[in-house]
This record gives sequence, C-alpha cells and structure tokens, in this order.
Amino acid sequence: MNSIRAPHTAPVSLWGMMVTILLAIALVLYLGASGTLAASFAGGRATVPRLGAALTGGALAFHAAALAVFTVLHAELPLVGLAPSLSTLAFLITLFFFATTLARESRPVGLVLVPLTSLLLAIALIVGMSPSGEPLAFSGVWFSFHVLLAFIGYAGLTVAFAAGLLYLLQFRELKGKRLGRVFRFFPSLPALDTIGRLGLLVGFPALSAALLLGWAWTVRFRNTFAVSEPEVIWGVLTWLIYAIVLAIRFMNKPNTERRAAFVTVIGFAFVVASYLLLRLFIPGGAFL
Repeated sequence: MNSIRAPHTAPVSLWGMMVTILLAIALVLYLGASGTLAASFAGGRATVPRLGAALTGGALAFHAAALAVFTVLHAELPLVGLAPSLSTLAFLITLFFFATTLARESRPVGLVLVPLTSLLLAIALIVGMSPSGEPLAFSGVWFSFHVLLAFIGYAGLTVAFAAGLLYLLQFRELKGKRLGRVFRFFPSLPALDTIGRLGLLVGFPALSAALLLGWAWTVRFRNTFAVSEPEVIWGVLTWLIYAIVLAIRFMNKPNTERRAAFVTVIGFAFVVASYLLLRLFIPGGAFL
C-alpha cells in the first residue's frame, strides 16, 4: 500500500526546481553585471569592461533555458501570471539591450536596464514560477502572439526610458560644462537618442499589433469593441504614451530630442504607476 504513489510527481517537482535554479543563476549573473557596470561608473571609466557584457550574455542563456524548461514542463508559454510574465518581460528587455551592445557606445545603458531586469526577475522568484492553472477566454496561438507582442512593446518602451534618462543626465552635464564621470561613462547624446528611437520604433508597432489582435478576437467572438479589462486599459495607455513621444519626435522644433527624452521618462513613470494601480484590482489571472 505504501508503494503506491503518483508516478509523475517527483519528475515534475524536479523539473520545477530546475526552473528555479536556472533563474537563480541568471539573477546572480545579472547582479554581477549590474555590479560591474556600477563599479565602472563609480571608477570614472570611459568604457564598459567586457566582463559586464559576458555576464549579461551568460545570464540571458540561463534565463532562456529556464523559460524553455518551464514551457516544456507545463505545456504553456510563460506569458500568464505575475511571475512568468515578469520573467519573460525581464528576458525581452535584456535581450533588446544585449542586441544594442553590438555597438560599444550603447553598453552603459545597462546601468539602468540590467538592475531593472534583476528586480523583475527577483520578484518573479519570490512570487514563484508556476503555471496559471486558469481557463482563459482568449487562448491558443493567437493569445501567445498577442501577449508576446505586447511584451515586446513594453520592453521597447523600457529601453527608450533608459536611453531617455541617460540623455537628460548627459545633457545636464554638458550644459553645466561638467566633464566628470557621467560625461566619460555615458554614451553621447546622438547615440542615446538613436537607442531611444530604436526602442520606440520596435516597441510601438509590436504593441499596436498586440492591441489589434486582442480587439479582432473580441469583435469576432464577442461582437463588440467594448473591452474593459485592466490589461487592455494599461495597453491602451502605454500605446498613447508611445504615440505622444513619437509625435514629439516628428516635430521640427529645436531641442526635439531632449523633449522626447523627457516625455519618454515621464510617460514610462506614468505607465508603471498605472500598472500598480490597476494591479490592485486584479489579484491574479492573465494580467501581468
């Protein structure tokens, strides 16, 4: 009688532990990369050491492995629920940043992005990576595309925020004619503006496509445009922030780049604040 047990309990538990271990290793590497960037900035270096990029790349590899194991184990993409969503968003933000590090001058942007990624992943680990276990009205392949595109949109805005924040700090240094560690370590204003523009140009179409997919499904199966879910409200607010920033960028006026950087930073803060407020009304479910 004592020999009877659920045959898959132990393997599932073991694989679930592996997801946690892989994410924990990724977090340690992210923190190591953050420390390397912070030490380089504090030391007044003009460039980011290769160790920072190597640690970030290693963290991405372990992070990707954890998400892959989660997908195979639970037969669902890590797109639903707080912990899986935050982990996926953190991965996309870092992947976006890592792609930009091919240009050496863009690497200091990690001074903002890598600690932010570490925070998101730490929250995911504290909450616990587990499948949603809840039936969703909107599911399947189209749901996966919808959420993944939305995450790319949020990741693009985050990258634009980081570039905008460093742009404002670098502009302040140059205006005050202070050529200290900020001036030496941060990228040039044109480079920061390019990174911010790239984040917007990738993120805005992705978020637009995500919203269109969601609305198309709503019209097809509910015969209405009325969508009142908090995640949709948050998506629309984020889309409006994107639209405002892009509109400012297309204005042919002096200091357009600085205005765009300022609005991006303020807009990102507004998006985060609106998320926290909306999250209070959603104890669980599909909302990030």
